[in-house]
Amino acid sequence: MSNYIELTTENFDETVNKGISLVDFWAPWCGPCKMLSPVIEELATDFDGKANICKVNTDVEQDLAVKYGVRSIPTILFMKNGEVIDQLIGANSKQALAEKLNTLL
Repeated sequence: MSNYIELTTENFDETVNKGISLVDFWAPWCGPCKMLSPVIEELATDFDGKANICKVNTDVEQDLAVKYGVRSIPTILFMKNGEVIDQLIGANSKQALAEKLNTLL
């Protein structure tokens, strides 16, 4: 069972405008995205109730990818109350992602 939130254009703003959010822009055909997927699921469990851990399928939600300037995937956005604070591109370690989240909490 996944605790992460699957974002769409319908629920994106409502979700990321509250508190801290990690948003993973990914696609099903992307190898590094597949490697990162279990890490995102672990973070969703670890940060349950503390931060929104979210995923955006760029194949389905192309408008969101364009809006946030996502040119390569995976791209991870760190957001606080709807504002992009930081971003990482490529597959990163769970530790690196957790440290970024903890600095925002």
